[in-house]
Amino acid sequence: MPTPLKTLILSASFGGGHHQANEAVGEALKKRRPDTQVRHTDYLTHVRRYERDVLLAVYMGWLRYSPGTYRWYYRFTDRESEPKAIRDTYQWMGRNGLRRELREYQPNLVISSYPTPAAVAGHLRRKEAFSYLNVLVVTDYRIHQHWVRPEADLSLVATPQARDQLIARGIPAHKVVVTGIPIHPKYQALIGADKALLRQQHGLRADIPLILISGGAQGTYRSLEKVLAVLAHLGQRVQVLVLAGAGEVSVKTVGGAIIHRLGFTTAFPELLAAADLVVGKAGGLTVAESTTLGVPMVIFDPIPGQEEYNADYLQQSGAALWVRDISGLRAAVLRALYTDEHARLSAGSRAVSSPNAADLAAQAILEVLPRWEKEQQQRSQLSKSQRRKQP
Repeated sequence: MPTPLKTLILSASFGGGHHQANEAVGEALKKRRPDTQVRHTDYLTHVRRYERDVLLAVYMGWLRYSPGTYRWYYRFTDRESEPKAIRDTYQWMGRNGLRRELREYQPNLVISSYPTPAAVAGHLRRKEAFSYLNVLVVTDYRIHQHWVRPEADLSLVATPQARDQLIARGIPAHKVVVTGIPIHPKYQALIGADKALLRQQHGLRADIPLILISGGAQGTYRSLEKVLAVLAHLGQRVQVLVLAGAGEVSVKTVGGAIIHRLGFTTAFPELLAAADLVVGKAGGLTVAESTTLGVPMVIFDPIPGQEEYNADYLQQSGAALWVRDISGLRAAVLRALYTDEHARLSAGSRAVSSPNAADLAAQAILEVLPRWEKEQQQRSQLSKSQRRKQP
């Protein structure tokens, strides 16, 4: 019997996207190789509590109250010469907790959708007696220096441009594969779904445009109320869905908008497929899911840094409108809902989508794995031979 493929998949709960990408890859691996055993771990559970609390408080505080500070940090650290104190965190943060889990679980495959665990997993493997293929799943459309992880044996990226960026920053070409950002197979199954039927199933009207707010799973979208105020005064009736992290569950009519505050829901794929438009942030997973379903985006107030680059990528690809000032949001939403413009943006979305990214990721991993295992066996045999020759 073949040895089961014991897989440790590491995410980081800075946002919901990392978890979703990892779950998609895990399911795709099990589909391609049924003997795959998957353990999912939030890497922040390996970070000491006070460090974790400080990290989350600073990150969430920057996004909510001082996005300019986060933009400065993003740009300041996007260079090889970033301060040693920041660089060194990629060797020690969460190291002891991960070491314990690696010893207990003994995986032969480690997958990370965040740079830190990929770096620490590589550091521990180099220093201690661990043996696993170390894979990094990049969940942004642009390569920041933190994604440049030479510790990873394989980096899976969203686009050919991202591949070129990673190679230009020193990662060997044979270690980078373009797969797209992995998403749940539900989205692929919903391509071309009947929007009217989906709306009926969720108590929504088929005769009024449906707009979904992209605000992030953590509820950090500081422009939510501003956006809702604009949507309430478009000059035409709309339905608006506000999901996780947005407070109370309710249905209210404000101006010309029927606003459904749903809170947390597992029906996000169906609701996104039922929508005409996504308005708000531009997180990597939301972009991947929306483009798969051909739902255009009107992006306003994205997270500085990575989401601004995601927004620029979509706009350049004809898949979204990016509004820099709230005064332009109403016109952009109306334009995106207009039949001809909506069709153009939908076509642009589908053109940049990668619905089967999770399967492509699993395929790339399973193609590299046997070569990597063979190399490890050869190194082990060479090491034994050299030890025997020693007097």
